[in-house]
Amino acid sequence: MEETKLPEGWAWATVAEVGEVELGRQRHPDWHTGPEMRPYLRVANVFEDRIDTTSLMEMDFSGVFEKYQLQTGDILLNEGQSPHLVGRPALYRGEPPGVAFTNSLLRFQADDGVLPEWALLVFRHHLHSGRFMREARITTNIAHLSAARLKPIEFPVPPTAEQHRIIDALGTRLTRLDELESRLVAAQQRLEKLRDFVMTAAATGALAWDADPQHMPIAGSIAVKDGVLPPLASGWQWGRLQDIADVVGGVTKDSKNQHNPDLPEVPYLRVANAQRARLDLSQVAKIRVAPKALDKLRLRDGDLLMSEGGDRDKLGRGWIWEEQIKDCIHQNHLFRARIQGSLTHPKLLGWYVNSAARSWFEANGKQSVNLASISISKVKLLPVPVPPPNEEKQAAIVELGERVLARFDHLVTACENGLAHAHALRYALLAEAFAGRLVPQDPNDESAEDLLKRIRAEREAAEAERKAARRATQGRHKSPVGPKASAPAQAPPLPTRTSDTPLSEGEQNTLPLEFNA
Repeated sequence: MEETKLPEGWAWATVAEVGEVELGRQRHPDWHTGPEMRPYLRVANVFEDRIDTTSLMEMDFSGVFEKYQLQTGDILLNEGQSPHLVGRPALYRGEPPGVAFTNSLLRFQADDGVLPEWALLVFRHHLHSGRFMREARITTNIAHLSAARLKPIEFPVPPTAEQHRIIDALGTRLTRLDELESRLVAAQQRLEKLRDFVMTAAATGALAWDADPQHMPIAGSIAVKDGVLPPLASGWQWGRLQDIADVVGGVTKDSKNQHNPDLPEVPYLRVANAQRARLDLSQVAKIRVAPKALDKLRLRDGDLLMSEGGDRDKLGRGWIWEEQIKDCIHQNHLFRARIQGSLTHPKLLGWYVNSAARSWFEANGKQSVNLASISISKVKLLPVPVPPPNEEKQAAIVELGERVLARFDHLVTACENGLAHAHALRYALLAEAFAGRLVPQDPNDESAEDLLKRIRAEREAAEAERKAARRATQGRHKSPVGPKASAPAQAPPLPTRTSDTPLSEGEQNTLPLEFNA
C-alpha cells in the first residue's frame, strides 16, 4: 500500500497528519484502589472491529479520567500483541459508556473531514497486509507498535464524500465476511470438541465395533481421588502412568557442551514441537550432548512426548514419536513416557492424554507468574485407562479411531481453507476500495489536498489558541510586586517506575498478562 498510486483526487498523508495518537494510562499498584475507580479497556478487550466488554477491570483515574476517557469515534489499536495481531483495531461506538483505556492500547482520534469508519478501514488494511507487523518491534514473542512508530505510517485520504460512499459499499460486504468467519470458527470449535470425544471414546474402549454402553461402569477408587474420570468399557481398568510406562525428563541445554566441537550434535524436540495430538517437525533444533546422554534419551518408536510447561491449558499436550528423524532426543521441558511391553497401544494412551486427561493436567499444574508447569513425580501419578491384554482388539480400536479422526481432520481443513479464503477476500475488497475501483468517483467532491490543507489550518489555529491561553494563564500567576506570593499547590506526583532500565526511544512500557490469542 506504501507504493500504490492513488486515484484522482486522493492524497497521501501520515497517521499523525490526520489525527491524534495517544497511548493509554499505565497500570500501577498504587491505582488499584482510590476515590475515582473507573472501568478501562485493555488489549484483551479489543478485537478486529469488536470490543469485548465481558471482563472489564477498574483502576483509580483521580484527576486524569478526562484525559483517558474514550469518546465515540475513537479508534483503539493493540499496542502489544502477537506479531500478526499487533495493531488490531476496533471502533469505540460509545458502549460501554464512561470507560478509559490503558497503555496496552493506542487511541487514534481522527481530525474533522476524516471519518472514524474510514480510519478503521485503513487500519484493518494495514493489519491484514502485514504493514503493522513490519513496523512493530518484537520482543520475545510479543510485538509492540509504539505511538512513535504508528504516527509516520502512510494514510490514504480520499475526499470526505467518497469516504462515505466507500464505507457504505464495504459495510454490507465486510459484515457478511465477518459472519462467515464467525460460523467457520464456531464450526472449528465444535469439531475440536468432537475430536476430543472420539479420542476419549477410543482410549476408554467405548469406540469399538462391539462396544456395549451397558458395560461401561466408572471405576470408583480412582474417580474419587482424581476427580471425574470417563467411564470404562467392560474389562478395562484404571491404573497410574508409572504402572504402565517409564517416565523420564529430557536434556538440559548446557552452554559448555554447546561450545565443545568434540561432542556430537543431534536433533532435539522442544515444547514448540509438541502440539495437541500431533508433532510439528517443521523446525527441529540441534544440540550437542555427551554420548551417554544420547544413549539414554534417544527416542524410540512409540514413545509418548508430553509438555511440562507453558500455558496451563497446554500442559501434557504432545504425541507419539514414530522415528521420523534419526538419533533425535528431547529437551527437559518435555516428558517421555515409554510403555512397558504391550500393556496398551501408544495411540490409545496418546489420545487419552490429549483429551480427557487435559482437565487433570490443568488441575495438577502449578502456576508461577504467567507460566504453568507440572512435575515429573505428579505426571507419573496420572490416572490412565488400561485395556485388556488383547493386542488385536487394541489395534482394531486404533484403526477405527484413526478412520473417524481422519474425517474430522478433513472437515477442520475445510474450515481452515474457508477462513483463508475469507481473509484473502477481505484483503482484496480493501485493496479495491483503496484503488478507487469499488465506487464511482465524483469530480465535484472537495479534493483530498484541499481537505488536508484545511486540517493543517485548523490545527495551526487551535495551536495558536492554546498558546494564547497558556500565556494568559502564566500572566495571571506571575508573582505580584511586594512580599513573595505563596506558590500554588502542586499536584501529587505520579508513582515512580519500579525499574531503572531506560526505555528505547519511541517505545512504551506495556505490562504482561494482558494478551489473549
